Amino acid sequence: MSRKIRMGMVGGGRGAFIGGVHRMAAAIDGQIELVCGAFSSNPEKSKLSGQDFYLPEDRVYGSYEEMILKEKELPEDIRMDFISIVTPNHMHFGPAKMALENGFHVVCDKPLSFDMAEAKELVELVNKTGLIFALTHNYTGYPMVKQARMMVKNGDIGEVRRIVVEYPQGWLSTKVEDDVDNKQASWRTDPKRSGAAGAMGDIGTHAENLAEYISGLEISEMCADLHTHIKGRLLDDDGSVLLRFNNGARGVLYASQISAGEENALTIRIYGTKAGLEWHQMEPNSLLVKHLDKPTELMRTGVGNLYPESTAHTRIPAGHPEGYLEAFGNIYRNFAKCVQARLAGTEVDPIYKDFPSVEDGLRGMQFIEAVVASSNSNEKWYKL
Repeated sequence: MSRKIRMGMVGGGRGAFIGGVHRMAAAIDGQIELVCGAFSSNPEKSKLSGQDFYLPEDRVYGSYEEMILKEKELPEDIRMDFISIVTPNHMHFGPAKMALENGFHVVCDKPLSFDMAEAKELVELVNKTGLIFALTHNYTGYPMVKQARMMVKNGDIGEVRRIVVEYPQGWLSTKVEDDVDNKQASWRTDPKRSGAAGAMGDIGTHAENLAEYISGLEISEMCADLHTHIKGRLLDDDGSVLLRFNNGARGVLYASQISAGEENALTIRIYGTKAGLEWHQMEPNSLLVKHLDKPTELMRTGVGNLYPESTAHTRIPAGHPEGYLEAFGNIYRNFAKCVQARLAGTEVDPIYKDFPSVEDGLRGMQFIEAVVASSNSNEKWYKL
């Protein structure tokens, strides 16, 4: 390939948070360029956003439908290669489905869809078309998360017995969604736009995905307790889940957006028969290895004899922090390499096929459905 992969964006216009994150992440490695977009459901706002990104006026569209159909009509050497969907949850399915049906690859923000029926249809479409689909569970992109995954896979900590994963935030400790200018809180607490779960759908799915990604296991049963602490809020803002995994391991998952004072404290601990691992998203370049018979070991990004999967996702020399944007960028880079290989008719190095897929998105939707059902049920254990 002698060119960049061309991206069209759905959502992410003026005033949006996650759209800017996606654009920065996609640009980090110089493999992707933004060529078009439908940046808002408001056509005028979409046009203004296109001006912000210095796009030609005729490549800025009033709707995702218009973008997909008009881009498809353009010559292959001009039109977009894929779409990036950065909208609220209820708007993931439509553009993803239409893009796949019209031959475009997809990057989609999590969760995969609004409900299970949509998720299953997208899985079927991806399997039918053979197109490349990436889901941005960005925490899987950190080098030390990949190191932890390989240590578990290769038996360095023995057989996994317990997984403890927590994701506390404090930003919804008051009813900030009543502020008309707080769009992030507004849609995340609205069941018509967010889906069946609040905190568990927004950040609990990240915790679920990280637990399954690092451990290589699947959650098989759960016992959930969801709660809404803020009066008048329509979705859960706090919850705890007891977990059983398919190898017999036990676990606990806690997700909360009313944990006052917490920023973005995603943490995971995995305990095996020989050692334990501990990783904190707010200190992402460190991985603690807790041995049975010797002092705790501190592993650092880019230092020492790490697994190739970790090294391949490290960009800069040790001691220069790599964080949220770089981890996000790893997903986009790996996706781009797969698209480039597809266009060139070549095979990509398997190490770069490592990014969350539509199947991971289905697991996330299964998790949301099961957590809500379990919390509403009098049964102790609910099968996933």
